Amino acid sequence: MKTLRRTLFAAAALGLALTAQAQEKVTLSISTGPTTGVYYPLGGGIANILSKYVAGYSANAETTAGSVANLQLMSQKKSDLALSMADAAWDGFKGQGKFAAGSVPVRTLMIAYPNRMHIVTVDGTGINKIADLKGKRVSTGAPNSATELMAARVLEAAGLDIEKDIRRERLDPGKSTDAIKDRKLDAYFWVGGIPTAAVTDLGATPGTKLKLVDHAEVVDGMNQKYGPLYIRDTIPAKAYPGQDQPNQVATVQNLIIARADMSDQVAYNIVKTIFEKRDELILVHKEATNFDLKFQTNDASPIPFHPGAIKYFNEKGIKIK
Repeated sequence: MKTLRRTLFAAAALGLALTAQAQEKVTLSISTGPTTGVYYPLGGGIANILSKYVAGYSANAETTAGSVANLQLMSQKKSDLALSMADAAWDGFKGQGKFAAGSVPVRTLMIAYPNRMHIVTVDGTGINKIADLKGKRVSTGAPNSATELMAARVLEAAGLDIEKDIRRERLDPGKSTDAIKDRKLDAYFWVGGIPTAAVTDLGATPGTKLKLVDHAEVVDGMNQKYGPLYIRDTIPAKAYPGQDQPNQVATVQNLIIARADMSDQVAYNIVKTIFEKRDELILVHKEATNFDLKFQTNDASPIPFHPGAIKYFNEKGIKIK
């Protein structure tokens, strides 16, 4: 009889524990980017599927200036996960560049999609190649954005001084497009997925002929100084209205990252849900088609993967250390 009571008590305790676990509330803040970029809609899509499909989870996407700002928020424990370019994440992880005051304890959840650098201008500015930016009014991206970080490296590799050789503005892509329309800006840098809404908007403006400036030749110089973070890539012709020719560019991978102190189970649930509900994210933005198990490798991310993500990928036959 005593044995039966003990068994019943243990079963009841286990049931209560499982119920409590199922009802555990998890609130997640997802740092993204400007509303006119790709991070923000994709981050919103991720927030939606986590809130919809994982019991007890409530996720919200927050607009930010981009990767650098996202890492700063993570270092302050104001963000749980974020989208970030690999170069910015590497600087944060190593505590260098804009993060020289201290490293940011982050881990990779997954490789997201390639981020292509756009150098955007229009006919009539006299800008046909990267050297033509000299003396022009050029936006290098919003403060604390990954665009600003990468634009500085592109210009440096091209032999241009970001402070001296251009008339520099620091605008997000939406404001940059508006400034070109108003003839207050000649060109702007933007690193993001394709298509980016702000660039599409400029290309579709009546009386305007969009031009994207080739610059893939700077990739070797960037990698020589900063490590093998960048690749030569192409924005296909017709990716934007009025873009008749393919654009040869520098590309860097995007990562979805989390704070290192995120629990393994939460990290596992996030990655599992993103991959299982990928079709819903593709409806939000087509860059989600790049959310693919075959791209999840140690070589693709400069920073370590989170143990919860490793567990999911190993279950799928992807061996990550």
